[in-house]
Amino acid sequence: MKTAPEDWSQKSRVLAQLLSRAALGDRAAFKQLYDATSAHLFGVLLRIQRDRAVAEDLLQEVYVSAWKAAGSFDAQQAQPLTWLTHIARNKAIDSLRRAQTQPRLESVHAADDEDDRPDLDQRLADDGPGPVDLLQRAADARQLAHCMQGLSAQQRQSVALAFFDGLSHAEVAEQLREPLGTVKSWVRRALMSLKTCLERAAQRDAVAGA
Repeated sequence: MKTAPEDWSQKSRVLAQLLSRAALGDRAAFKQLYDATSAHLFGVLLRIQRDRAVAEDLLQEVYVSAWKAAGSFDAQQAQPLTWLTHIARNKAIDSLRRAQTQPRLESVHAADDEDDRPDLDQRLADDGPGPVDLLQRAADARQLAHCMQGLSAQQRQSVALAFFDGLSHAEVAEQLREPLGTVKSWVRRALMSLKTCLERAAQRDAVAGA
């Protein structure tokens, strides 16, 4: 559900103004836009492209694209953060596709600064997936798409905005113009349904492979 600019939060109005000024070549406004949104967009990138160094490079690409395309932003079609999030998500997905079609050269030595990155999940995610992993991901993606069809329209939209577009529950509520508690309930029930559906699919696969 789209919201008219007059219904936006103050933050969304400010971001829209900064985008408009950036479209006119205002670099100071674009710097303010970067400062206000870069942490959120970096989080979106990391959810998809788990290699932190790659995500950092992609973040710069996102803002290069945003600078060039600022004049095409349409407030009647999307809110500023949603527009930027779509750019980030597409960049991250494209990077994964490129990685899957290129050979990887792995170093046998651990990075010298490994101890400076305490997030174990991110360090492990830096190891590229092998062919079996990529095939499994493709199968999981198909099954996830199937399971998503079992959700209500509100649940699908909430999950898509929260996990695929990287919005917070509050931002999803604002986007859908629904109470925060309602959105949280939709997301919680949707995740429970998806978990059940995916577990059943895994059990079927196990039986079929036995």
